[in-house]
Amino acid sequence: MLLDLHTHSVASDDSRAEVGQFARWTGVLRRKGYRIDGFVLTEHRQFDLDKDYSALAKSSGLIILKGSELDTDRGHFLVYGVTEELLSRVDFTVVGLDAAHLVAEADACGAIAVPAHPGRFGIGLYEYVEQGAGLGSISVVERLNGSNRPGEQERADALIESHALRGTGGSDAHLVSAIGACMTSFDNDIADEAELVRELRAGAFRAVRLEDTTQG
Repeated sequence: MLLDLHTHSVASDDSRAEVGQFARWTGVLRRKGYRIDGFVLTEHRQFDLDKDYSALAKSSGLIILKGSELDTDRGHFLVYGVTEELLSRVDFTVVGLDAAHLVAEADACGAIAVPAHPGRFGIGLYEYVEQGAGLGSISVVERLNGSNRPGEQERADALIESHALRGTGGSDAHLVSAIGACMTSFDNDIADEAELVRELRAGAFRAVRLEDTTQG
């Protein structure tokens, strides 16, 4: 199963994409012969428990899941499997959250916090590790990010290789046409956020680029 684990709709203040537009564009990609089974909406500093995309998912034949992207003192983190309990323990709106606290609380609530674009200059986890920060229980980071700038992929790869981490893929799409640029290929099917967390912890996945997903 191929899922784009990092997308932003207009709910994120820096995106121009409607969720329905993302769904329609995936149809365009499929007709061009690419494979994409769904995507996760990781809106900045927020999570809406009441948002329901099941009707859109059914009509488009996609898996549409929800997550969040949070700002911490060790860069941005993608959080999957968000629950009401986690929302009561962590204020998603805060900029500069304690990363270790976020990771621990996510673990305790059945979620998972994954460092986003770790090679990004200025805010990527790579820089904090280089300065001596520990990884704690982090075992998964975002390996491929569709918005990486020159040099950032190499830093992400170096972090992953030096610490034996597993890597996901996500487009970091803020425009409709960017969705699917990078994705995560899972060995097993995923139907909801809990299963996504389970598979991320199991480690049976790899990061891929859109051009590597053409259907044979």
